[in-house]
Amino acid sequence: MASTSFRTSVSEMGGGRIIILLLLFAFALYQLYSSGFPAFAIVCMIPVFVGVTILSFRYRMFLFWALVFVNFLLQMKDSPLPSSVPMSLWNEAFEIMLLALVVIDVKDSKFDGVYNTMFAALIIWCSFCTLELLNNTCDLSLNLGFWYGGARMMAFQLLLAFLVFAIYINTPKNLMKYLFIWGGLALFAVFWIWKQQKFGLTVEENRWLQTRGRSTHIINAGTTIRYFSIFSDAANAGIGLAATSVAFIIFGITAKVKKYKYFFLLVGLGCLWATFPTGTCTSIFCFLAGLAVYTVLSKSFKLTAIIGTAGVIIFFLLAFTTIGQGNAMIRRMRSAFDPNDASAGARSDNKVVIKKYLADAPFGIGIGVNYGDVPPNNKYFKLSNIPPDSEYVYIWVHTGPVGLAIFVFTTVMMVIGASAVVLTRIHSPSLRGIGAGLTCAFVSIHLGGYANQVLMQYPNCLVFYGGLSIVFVLPLFEKEWIEHEERLLAIAAEKKQKKLEKKKAMRV
Repeated sequence: MASTSFRTSVSEMGGGRIIILLLLFAFALYQLYSSGFPAFAIVCMIPVFVGVTILSFRYRMFLFWALVFVNFLLQMKDSPLPSSVPMSLWNEAFEIMLLALVVIDVKDSKFDGVYNTMFAALIIWCSFCTLELLNNTCDLSLNLGFWYGGARMMAFQLLLAFLVFAIYINTPKNLMKYLFIWGGLALFAVFWIWKQQKFGLTVEENRWLQTRGRSTHIINAGTTIRYFSIFSDAANAGIGLAATSVAFIIFGITAKVKKYKYFFLLVGLGCLWATFPTGTCTSIFCFLAGLAVYTVLSKSFKLTAIIGTAGVIIFFLLAFTTIGQGNAMIRRMRSAFDPNDASAGARSDNKVVIKKYLADAPFGIGIGVNYGDVPPNNKYFKLSNIPPDSEYVYIWVHTGPVGLAIFVFTTVMMVIGASAVVLTRIHSPSLRGIGAGLTCAFVSIHLGGYANQVLMQYPNCLVFYGGLSIVFVLPLFEKEWIEHEERLLAIAAEKKQKKLEKKKAMRV
């Protein structure tokens, strides 16, 4: 009976579709094999892939929600995901399969949200990174594998994130479900920092802290730990949570439905608190910058005054007072405003050296050229071994002044395009708030990328590039959103009225 039901399900979905998707799974399996994944384990996983195939056709959003969850768990020191599978492969495999489903069911897919300024900007950036394959500044032999490994992290993953979010977040229901899942995962990250503080680190977390993380995460003569939650390190955690805080606080301020408002503000304030145990100086700048952008997008003098005043107060307290100096994390945050900070000085010295070398390398040392790839007798050996410290410096080193200029230009294109959508194409105040929150969070994470190498890290890249792509889709279902919101407000008003009537009846 069960086998008959299975055959019926397959025939309903179409044999051709199953074959195409299984071929894509076979490609994914080949990638697993080429990455050193044991052949026996691959064979054992085949039933799982078949099950995923069927679920993907029956429930279109199944793979999307799986992608969102997996993306958040990739950097966790005790991640339940198999460590033998390359980290980037998880997201890439899910995204390819999601896009394959779109191609297979093209008649049921919506592409209206794809053709916009962000898509054009990403095509420009990806095209440049593709041409970087021809860059032979360091006189090394062409290595397609190394180039692809670098290009997919620096460019192609941005395009994949954009396409998946622009296509799959196409209704108010999907939008709210995504925001609640994102918020729930962010709260889990906040809880994990609290757990690390109050109950200590796990064995794996402590092993990492005592080895790779010791020099940067145990500070103040060994008396203070910079906590990192489920992220790769404290900088990634602090900046990612600061940008998330910006988004959810703005969502909360502008939401009309009370249950949305309370949840969003809980997430926003929780993430803001969690930035301090990370001890990441840049996170406070990211938070303030995101709110500063919102003062422009809000089109509200009252909100601008409130946010502007709050920002000035926070800046004044950290930059010009010693309030909270007894707390090690606040002291570290305050060091971000110190022009004589040793860390900032070392970064400035590195940039002077990098600029000197790149004067003769306008296209950088090449994408995929990493530590150890350039021989000691090569002119650019030192350049390949200088710690980039930030995402923007990393892009500068590998693609040169030309590549950095194109990256900045395309990023500005995306921000201006999203801002224009928020200011001119969205009329619902609450939906405009969602668009503004996502745009401000994108600006916030980019400021973090200017100071630290966090922009292309997990889970930040998918969350914030995917989030910005949603902004361009919002006007397409604004009418549905207004109806959805009015229905919820009507239900809430009805419940409130019934409570009042019940109270009156009890008094009588």
